[in-house]
Amino acid sequence: MQALTLDTLLRYRNDISTPELATGEALIELRLAGICATDLELVKGYAGFSGILGHEFVGTVTAVADDKHREWLHQRVVGSINIGCNACEICRSDGPAHCLNRKVLGIRDKDGVFADYFSLPITNLHPVPDAVADHAAVFTEPLAAALRVVTQIAALPISDIAVVGPGRLGLLIAKVLSLAGYRVTVLGRSAESLVLPEQWQLATGLTAEIQDNCFDCVVDASGQAAGFAAALRIVKPRGTLVLKSTFAAHPALDLSKVVVYEINIIGSRCGPFADALAMLTQNRLPVETMINGQYPLRDGLAAFAHAAKAGVRKILLQPAQAHGKQPV
Repeated sequence: MQALTLDTLLRYRNDISTPELATGEALIELRLAGICATDLELVKGYAGFSGILGHEFVGTVTAVADDKHREWLHQRVVGSINIGCNACEICRSDGPAHCLNRKVLGIRDKDGVFADYFSLPITNLHPVPDAVADHAAVFTEPLAAALRVVTQIAALPISDIAVVGPGRLGLLIAKVLSLAGYRVTVLGRSAESLVLPEQWQLATGLTAEIQDNCFDCVVDASGQAAGFAAALRIVKPRGTLVLKSTFAAHPALDLSKVVVYEINIIGSRCGPFADALAMLTQNRLPVETMINGQYPLRDGLAAFAHAAKAGVRKILLQPAQAHGKQPV
């Protein structure tokens, strides 16, 4: 089968063996996959991953390891990315997302979805409602990650929120926070980067023009080392800073404001797939307006180059050109 693999360099290959299933797993045929900021950072060396990339997908179950799971055959699915050991206290109490021995689809010790076929445990799968098209379903994983922020700040005295970074994830975070009733401002480095947030009826501003210490809560979804510094600058004393960015750089950080002004820092990662699918079913977010191009796997290197360009939000991959629209 064909796949995009990373071993120091990103490569397209068409000689990869179809995965063999372990107990409890399903074999999934790719329908669509999305390239996200984490994938781009992995290519730069983040997390030291080696294998098949990709974790945002919608696919069809074509085989299962156990007859008791035959009801999943031919179902259209998305899947959560964390695979826990199922034995440690963290797995038993909180689930696999923070298991110290976890595998993470396309990120840590588990081949990902930029391939014709891939495998996941049945317990990670979620059926896609008929009302949700593939081009919306492929956003389930990042939308779930955005919804995680809403849950994490729900009990805090917050009204005004800034989202630093109007990119792939930042736009989703800003919209779900707005739908949850918060006053949200999306901040970017250029007016061009704010066009789509404005089309989504979100308030916007230029990060450099924002005064210090003026937001109750700031979400850093910039995907850049400078994003944390900007977010820290504009958060109020005793405010909350939510960190969503992962990147390969190792910048020097001045954390004195965190101490002096008692800033509350929250790390935020994966979120609820069921809630994300419910929101997509309700058609409350125009996610397809984020798509800037779609490529067959064989053109995966060009797809990654396109995804890395400034202002590009979502590039999709598909097994073959004939199944979807041409790159744009």
